[in-house]
Amino acid sequence: MDRHELLRKITALPLIASSLADDLLAGDFRSVFKGRGIEFDEVRHYERGDDIRSIDWNASARFGAPFVKLYREERELTLLIVLDTSASMFAGGFGREFEPERAAALPSPYEQGLLAAALIAFSAEQTGQRLGALFFDQDISRVFPPRKGRRHTMAIISGALRFQGQARGGNVRGSHLGAALAGAGRLLKRRSLVVLVSDFFCRAWEQPLGDLARRHDVIALRIRDILDGELPNLGLVPMEDPETGVRFHAPTGFPSFRSAWRRWHEERALLWENLCRRAGAAGLELSTADDVPQVLFRFFGASAHQTGFRRNRAHSLRGGRP
Repeated sequence: MDRHELLRKITALPLIASSLADDLLAGDFRSVFKGRGIEFDEVRHYERGDDIRSIDWNASARFGAPFVKLYREERELTLLIVLDTSASMFAGGFGREFEPERAAALPSPYEQGLLAAALIAFSAEQTGQRLGALFFDQDISRVFPPRKGRRHTMAIISGALRFQGQARGGNVRGSHLGAALAGAGRLLKRRSLVVLVSDFFCRAWEQPLGDLARRHDVIALRIRDILDGELPNLGLVPMEDPETGVRFHAPTGFPSFRSAWRRWHEERALLWENLCRRAGAAGLELSTADDVPQVLFRFFGASAHQTGFRRNRAHSLRGGRP
């Protein structure tokens, strides 16, 4: 996708984001974009008619009289977008250079991830939430502290677009997702919603993801290139790992090789899904052939209860108690 087409799609996102924000507020994720829901405020003496379930037994025992806990609704949420800007996000899938016409009609994984992140950012902005961003490859390369407003949202998107131009220069290799997740945890001072956008072509991210998900609500958005799953028969083809620079020749003419390639991607997707579930993060897969608004509407709407996200939020609101 050329830059002009990408900018055209981003320009149209605020209109779509208005509907997505309404859907978020009306559906299962209502509490996400309106804050945590309730926050402890104070205790007061028990009065007739109070729900006995709200009694603070520790305070009651300490003062020798019944006290109840009072809560207030927390309206403000901080949303942090963690965006992978490493080489594999720009390289796309195998076959782009051999199927240029098909590839030209599709966004790269980075472009697709940027569109998803921008739509979520505009939706958060329209509901008056604080928005921050963290870009990473081998290191954390850019941080936008959480703030409100359209100008700040556009600064994040513009920063992502500028970084795209730098990454396409071929100077970025490798990614350190674990360090980015640890950095996100240090940046956020209160419970927040973290949207992680990556192809997950990296190692040692499982434990940091679990650590972050224990303190925050995390959506892991995995970008999958449509050209990765099925290899065309192109004979002996030179390939290069964009993360490491390792080069080799792939015997794509062998059905056994193409079958092994497909199984590897399927097993990798299943492993990613299981690791996200184990870490307590909500996993969402987005192909470069998908319609971004449609996938996000479905995820935040009717399918939200299937992600395990609500269970994770309820657990956190109980202070981790079962």
